[in-house]
Amino acid sequence: MTDIQRLTSDDAIQIIPKLAKLLQDAVTNGASIGFLHPLPSEEAVQYWQEVVTALKGSYRILLIAKSDDVIVGTVQLDMASRPNGSHRAEVAKLMVHTSHRGQGVGQALMKAIEAEAKQAERTTLILDTREGDPSERLYSKLGYTRAGTIPEYARSTDGSLHSTVFMYKLLNKEKI
Repeated sequence: MTDIQRLTSDDAIQIIPKLAKLLQDAVTNGASIGFLHPLPSEEAVQYWQEVVTALKGSYRILLIAKSDDVIVGTVQLDMASRPNGSHRAEVAKLMVHTSHRGQGVGQALMKAIEAEAKQAERTTLILDTREGDPSERLYSKLGYTRAGTIPEYARSTDGSLHSTVFMYKLLNKEKI
């Protein structure tokens, strides 16, 4: 069974090494989440230290998925901080360990982050993903609408350029 937990900065700082290993697993296995392969441990740790700092504010949420006390996934919500964007947030860095893919962990994390967004009164969610990735199919299945594609937007872990799809979901159109 997968357990989804929201972490504070104090919680997250305690498990940075485990989060870094999850990030490295994602990058090693081709996830397009902002890093290139090989991802040195120091760079992975530094990224999570930046997330911990962001969690100290009120505009970032971090969820983890655990199975048998092992971290098997994570996702973040980065809420717009300006008054004209107080209704929106960006879903970022959905990661599921390769040993747990295809078991509903990504879907559970997405549903949980949407619940967090609703609780924070965020009604417009945006995200981006590499075109053609399994994550694009997941987001479509969960009701995200394709807004557009930008060619050669991001480098994959192997350094090649790929198109990125931008998607959105209007939560106020759903039953809460």
